[in-house]
Amino acid sequence: MGGISDQGKTDLIVVQGNMTGQRYIDQILRPVVVPYARNHGPGFQLMDDNARPHHANIVTNLLAAQHINRFLPWPAISPDMNPLEHFWDELKRAVYPRVQAGDTLADLRRYVLQEWGNIPQAQVQRLIRSMRRRCAALCVSRGGYTRY
Repeated sequence: MGGISDQGKTDLIVVQGNMTGQRYIDQILRPVVVPYARNHGPGFQLMDDNARPHHANIVTNLLAAQHINRFLPWPAISPDMNPLEHFWDELKRAVYPRVQAGDTLADLRRYVLQEWGNIPQAQVQRLIRSMRRRCAALCVSRGGYTRY
């Protein structure tokens, strides 16, 4: 799991096994998101998706206690308007050519971590700044297909 903002990227955390609300708190929120949010000031908003662990009561309670606001209530069934979804696509395109027959899971993890660090911040900013256009296009299409 990882995060992006106009000001930088979080560390990428490779989670093994099933994600639960408690694991999300212990492995992602407390060590990564909470410090990141503190460093980025009171205007920080967390944009997550509707994955069940993200919206467990214990997660919602922790975010409230840490004064971390979520960016919009995200629709349950929605187009991938979140810029992070498009970042993941770019990451996949960067990793795919590196994968060779015989590579191990450890190799794949190394490639993903390296390419996460290689994607320039200017690319992240471009994705984030496209949000206004994405949302406008979604409104025009009344929730239907957009070019994004």
